Amino acid sequence: MKRKYLAKIFVTLRPSVLDPAGVAVQSGLQQMGYDNVEQVRIGKYIELLITSTEEKKARQDLDTICDQMLANPVIENYRFELIEVETQTGVF
Repeated sequence: MKRKYLAKIFVTLRPSVLDPAGVAVQSGLQQMGYDNVEQVRIGKYIELLITSTEEKKARQDLDTICDQMLANPVIENYRFELIEVETQTGVF
């Protein structure tokens, strides 16, 4: 029996990679008076719904999807959460 899983995927730059967008946001925050913000890193958050017969297979597929499409493994790290959801129609 196939089950549906909601995948919450977080993609971030590796710590050694310069983040110009994060630097720009940090600068803007400091100009607004938020001197207590020491560092900003910008990333991506992705949700997708995946169907699989077992959670292990869904995790393996997600790992491949992230590695090949959603993240650049040379400069980015990724992690994901997988939550089984009730079968339903429409937007998750």
